[in-house]
Amino acid sequence: MKTGIHPEYHEITVIMTDGTQYKTRSCMGKAGDTLRLDIDPKSHPAWTGVQRMMDTGGQVAKFNKRFAGLGIKS
Repeated sequence: MKTGIHPEYHEITVIMTDGTQYKTRSCMGKAGDTLRLDIDPKSHPAWTGVQRMMDTGGQVAKFNKRFAGLGIKS
C-alpha cells in the first residue's frame, strides 16, 4: 500500500434502533466515536416484510384532486 493516501481505520461503536450495540472498524469519524442508526435490518420494511402505506399530509388526496380531470376523454 502507498503511504499517506489511505484514511485512518479505527474502532467505532454502532448502536442499533433497539439499543443493541457492537464494535466494528471503520473510517468514519475518529477512534471511539458512536454511530446511532435510525434504520437497521430489524426495523426497515425491506428486511422485515412489513409494509405500511402512510398518507402524510394528505399527499395522496392532493394528488388525486390535482389530477382527477386527466382521464381518458370520450
